[in-house]
Amino acid sequence: MRTDIKPVRANRALLRHAVTEQIKTYIIENRLKPGDSLPTEAELCEALNASRSSLREAIKTLAALDIVEVRHGFGMFVGRLSLSSLVESLTFRGLLSPEDDFQVLLDLIEVRQLFEQGMAGRIIERFDEGQLAELDRLVDQLDAGGTGEALVETDRAFHDLLMQPLGNQLIAQLNGAFWDVYTIVAPYLGIANREEKADTVSAHRAMVEAVRRRDAASFAAAVVAHYAPVRQRIAAATRTAAEHPQH
Repeated sequence: MRTDIKPVRANRALLRHAVTEQIKTYIIENRLKPGDSLPTEAELCEALNASRSSLREAIKTLAALDIVEVRHGFGMFVGRLSLSSLVESLTFRGLLSPEDDFQVLLDLIEVRQLFEQGMAGRIIERFDEGQLAELDRLVDQLDAGGTGEALVETDRAFHDLLMQPLGNQLIAQLNGAFWDVYTIVAPYLGIANREEKADTVSAHRAMVEAVRRRDAASFAAAVVAHYAPVRQRIAAATRTAAEHPQH
């Protein structure tokens, strides 16, 4: 049986926040899942003792956070509860000040490396032959040449596929956030030299071979080697930005 929504009693300045929090509380207390329906706008206004305008402002806030989904003509539903707002804020931050925002990229690299190293065992045990063949193809494509966006997209496809067997949407979204931010910040990192590119390709091949051999330790070592050149370029770009600040 669903828990009743407790009426909100707050002054005008706090009403929108109070309504927002009460809707979140309702979702939690009733153990609703993504896709489950919510009461109608009229029912929520009555239950929360809130005006229609305050409720609509609260719904807009929750919709932006992907907590509530409004389907026009059908009603309101619990949203996907994704990290879309986090992804948007990270990418927007990069757009505002990419030359000073290398720390964001470095933080995301830390998270990605943590995932790939920490889940090495689960990653290597879930790959099938078809997925391994696709990883091989993507590494060959990296090795064949290409620069700029084409190279980034191939690298992104490789890591997307690497995470795919985990079936973890949270990791997938954070991985997507990294690539979105990387695409923005990458032009400020400088172009990788031939030695760095060769090291990157070698690390990708080592990851694939470790997956093929089901060798978690070798996979983790290859992950560390893969991110080393990117870390070096971020450090160099950070020093350059500090020495030549833009006004």
